[in-house]
Amino acid sequence: MSFREESDDGRGDLRKPFLHTGSWYRMGSRQSSLMGSSQAIRDSSISVLACVLIVALGPIQFGFTCGYSSPTQSAITKDLKLTVSQFSLFGSLSNVGAMVGAISSGQIAEYIGRKGSLMIAAIPNIIGWLAISFAKDISFLYMGRLLEGFGVGIISYTVPVYIAEIAPQNLRGALGSVNQLSVTIGILLAYLLGLFTSWRILAVLGILPCLILIPGLFFIPESPRWLAKVGMTDDFEASLQVLRGFDTDITVEVNEIKRSVASTSRRTTINFSELKLRRYWLPLMIGIGLLVLQQLAGTNGVIFYSTTIFESAGISSSNAATVGVGVIQVIATGISTWLVDKTGRRILLIVSSSGMAFSLLIVAISFFVKGMVAHDSSLYDISGICSVVGVVCMIISFSLGMGPIPWLIMSEILPPKIKGLAGSVATLANWFSSWIITMTAPLLLDWSSGGTFTLYTVISTMTVAFVTIWVPETRGRTLEEIQQSFR
Repeated sequence: MSFREESDDGRGDLRKPFLHTGSWYRMGSRQSSLMGSSQAIRDSSISVLACVLIVALGPIQFGFTCGYSSPTQSAITKDLKLTVSQFSLFGSLSNVGAMVGAISSGQIAEYIGRKGSLMIAAIPNIIGWLAISFAKDISFLYMGRLLEGFGVGIISYTVPVYIAEIAPQNLRGALGSVNQLSVTIGILLAYLLGLFTSWRILAVLGILPCLILIPGLFFIPESPRWLAKVGMTDDFEASLQVLRGFDTDITVEVNEIKRSVASTSRRTTINFSELKLRRYWLPLMIGIGLLVLQQLAGTNGVIFYSTTIFESAGISSSNAATVGVGVIQVIATGISTWLVDKTGRRILLIVSSSGMAFSLLIVAISFFVKGMVAHDSSLYDISGICSVVGVVCMIISFSLGMGPIPWLIMSEILPPKIKGLAGSVATLANWFSSWIITMTAPLLLDWSSGGTFTLYTVISTMTVAFVTIWVPETRGRTLEEIQQSFR
């Protein structure tokens, strides 16, 4: 299908502003433009890394949204006279907005491309942060949080898919893990800046990642696999050549992508009855299962309300401890980024979920012991230290595998034919689970800290079993080979 034929239904005109704004290639004078603007980017890894660093601003925004509620809880509650339930609702509304964004994320990314969907996602994020920074009552606070969440919902699907589609096979794991690394950096920035700025100034600073992202998107190419899927063959090959370097022979990869697209584009719609086929239901079940279990283990509850958890554990400088956790999370995720293409996805998931289960058990036991001993006893102090150590170990374990890898595997295993629909469903399931945890975490912690972490321990143990039984190893395989294996 040619671009001219695709334009007959009106979709081509809508896509055009998003496809050809990049300074690396343009219609009409494509080859000369590519050669002129790519003199400094000859090596494939450098070219792809530049693209990844730009789109990584989206996950930084994602992380900043997640981390914002922790250092600002007491100040916002005092200034706007909120109850615990009202602030819990504020913290969880980003997940509600993200669910709405997740529903549309796959279709937006399929219709106008990966770059176009990121541009759309940046706008509500900017408006949402402004609404929070100028909020005089709870309504503006809630509205801003919902808008932020909507943008984050689109970002959380689009960025890992874009990275997986542009990355060479040998770097896909490491570059895909940059998504979660950027999220942890965003969380750390929110924690750190929250120590020195008011909650209103912190909201204004939250605008910066998207303000940089929007112009940055004009300087990177669109996903070559998406261009091939919509029939823009010339643009697809030009984009791939830019990503792989002009001295690289891309013939083999071009043919693989063309064969994959040809096998899935004979019919653009899919009947729900076809989801019974193993090639569809199995990757969808694995993707949804990993993204749901990632949240139900309670990590977002710990991240959103870490300051409160440390206070209940008896740590006097709880905000500083929270920043320390953020630093540890960034380091651990960085280690995972280095390991994922060396050890494999599956083994890291098993180690990660096992470590989480053990760490959460330590936290649960510590809180139970604290509730049974006198406040002035040495055992009470030891229990407080153990609970903090357990939380830190849980964050490290999560960051080594269950944080970055579920998003990476989701972007790798979903077949092109159902990627838009299935990706939206998997992302929606993730954010719905996140909303449940974020909404219930402060209420459960008020009920019983030990009981809360016992529940999270059980879910982490279930995750170990799920990964062992169902999740395949995708290291060292092209996207086309991975999807073919489900047949």
